[in-house]
Amino acid sequence: MSRLLKLLIVAILVLAALAAANAVVLDSQTKPAAVTADGGRIESVSSVDLQVFDSPAIGPGPEGAPIVLLHCFGCSSQWWNPALPALNERHRVVRIDLIGHGGSEKPQSGYEIEAQGAAVAEALNSLGVQGATVVGHSLGGMVATSLAEQASELVDRLVLIGVPSEPDEASLPFTESLISTPVIGQALWRVRLDAMIEGGYGSAFAPGTDVETVFPGDPDRVVEDNRAMTYDSFTQARDGADGFLATQSLASRIPATGVPLLWVDGAEDQIIDAAAVAEEFRAVPGSITKLVAGAGHSPAVEAPGETARLVLDFAGAPPGGRDRGGRGGGRGG
Repeated sequence: MSRLLKLLIVAILVLAALAAANAVVLDSQTKPAAVTADGGRIESVSSVDLQVFDSPAIGPGPEGAPIVLLHCFGCSSQWWNPALPALNERHRVVRIDLIGHGGSEKPQSGYEIEAQGAAVAEALNSLGVQGATVVGHSLGGMVATSLAEQASELVDRLVLIGVPSEPDEASLPFTESLISTPVIGQALWRVRLDAMIEGGYGSAFAPGTDVETVFPGDPDRVVEDNRAMTYDSFTQARDGADGFLATQSLASRIPATGVPLLWVDGAEDQIIDAAAVAEEFRAVPGSITKLVAGAGHSPAVEAPGETARLVLDFAGAPPGGRDRGGRGGGRGG
């Protein structure tokens, strides 16, 4: 065997060992909870520490029921900032960073949707929140649904934004799928560049959107939220979502909760087929579905005024849900 070949084999073995060591390190990485934005505080529940933002209604006049906002996968509570002023005018608004996201704790395990829902329920009980309109974006919508299943007294109305019903309905970027590949995924996670992160988040908005301009005054939002996560929290949170949908479709879970449903998405969603998924949720008795023109998977960010109006209209509907008795299931343009 030539000296060059021997050196090549040694180099390959060294690289393989380094890659394996990197995988072990990333798989055991955890992060404690920490306040990451103004107004945040850490709420300790039995299983984990969560960052919460509790904003009292700021406007005059009678106060409506509280609104709870749960963000998307790989995001944080800061994704609600564009819609927050309108929602907060007449409603107490509670935003919660999900386990493994934002300023909440990043443990090695516990990312199942049911565990996320239980943690949110504990936090809301601790804050004295009941009978809320709970709004969940994508992953947050699955957590909101689980919350309604586990503690329906906390959820008076349910708003799902950009949420699929079946596990095969979401089409994620190739790089995100590659990150789940053993060893290779951990290596990519370690060396990912800001441009790679921004490119991966591009599908969360309408085609052609410049990710750096989506959040006014906060151009690094998607990069910061991605880098706040650990490898485990990123991969396990996504696996938890897949497992939840695989066990039972989201649309079939809603009727048993008895909670009125509003399903919203952007008409130009690049992650799910909004029109097709809307049809599934339209079959839920008494439900309302709306598509927001010009927006993608994140209408609360892309069209905050229109999205806030839909949520507020639904939150103020008569008991039992608006559009029941033959008028439900309308689609907005």
